[in-house]
Amino acid sequence: MVKLPIGVDINNLIDDLRIFSWEASDILLYYSKIIKNSKDKKNIIQNCNFDDPVTIADLRVNEMIIKKINQKYKDIDWEILSEENVKEKFIDVGKKVDWLWVLDPLDGTKDFIQGTGNYAMHLALNFKQKPFIGIVLIPEKDELWISDGEKVWCERKNKSKLSLNMSIKHNLQDINIVTSKNHGNQNLRKLIKKVNFKKITVMGSIGCKIASIMRGESDMYISLSLPNESSPKDWDFAAPEAILKAAGGSITNIDNEELSYNQLKYEQSGIIVASSNKNSHKKLCLQLKEVIAENNIYPFLS
Repeated sequence: MVKLPIGVDINNLIDDLRIFSWEASDILLYYSKIIKNSKDKKNIIQNCNFDDPVTIADLRVNEMIIKKINQKYKDIDWEILSEENVKEKFIDVGKKVDWLWVLDPLDGTKDFIQGTGNYAMHLALNFKQKPFIGIVLIPEKDELWISDGEKVWCERKNKSKLSLNMSIKHNLQDINIVTSKNHGNQNLRKLIKKVNFKKITVMGSIGCKIASIMRGESDMYISLSLPNESSPKDWDFAAPEAILKAAGGSITNIDNEELSYNQLKYEQSGIIVASSNKNSHKKLCLQLKEVIAENNIYPFLS
């Protein structure tokens, strides 16, 4: 049984995270409305990097969440790893503490800019390099997914609940897969084509993809990145992993090994598979591995 740091009560913490999250939702929805007006878009985007844009919304949520945690929990022995802080200046945190907050204030920034609504805020509390508490906020859907380390639920701002609908599938051809909108690559497209999944849904934000699995709209998500190319980071996966695993799903590498956090440059490289049921996950990974090997889709696969 994992015990939170001394002075932290789980119920009070979840209540605080709920308040922080809905405040973040208000910020994101405010800027989302502005950015949908094309003439104002340039005033919201803070850099010229099309591949990795940053908006005022990213920065405002980042600042607010970090400030709230630090103010509410002044003397707690934990640290905060944030995507935006790492972008500004690479820092190496979390090596000397058991507890580490992992924050992505706006996952799916490209979708946010494009106005699709498929963006989310991720906030996880990792314990000894593993996600424990997870928050995935999807403002445009009025959804706040919360895992308290044991169970998971989704609530609206009015405190009503959304039911989970997790499926179990044993064969790839029966799978509804959700895949990336803005980060697709030829290897992943080839894999999807060879498998011939039952249905393919495209959207941004890993948090949104995992939420679609938990709603029963999808069954699987695959992330495939090649060495020396851009990879997802810890803040992309920590909170989604926390909620998916608490719901009975699984997220591992292609060899069914748990993800490792706080590694070099916080990268989550290689082939990562998220699916709706931990009992069928290993079998599905093996099937994927066979397809990849037979078609030479990922030459670095051992």
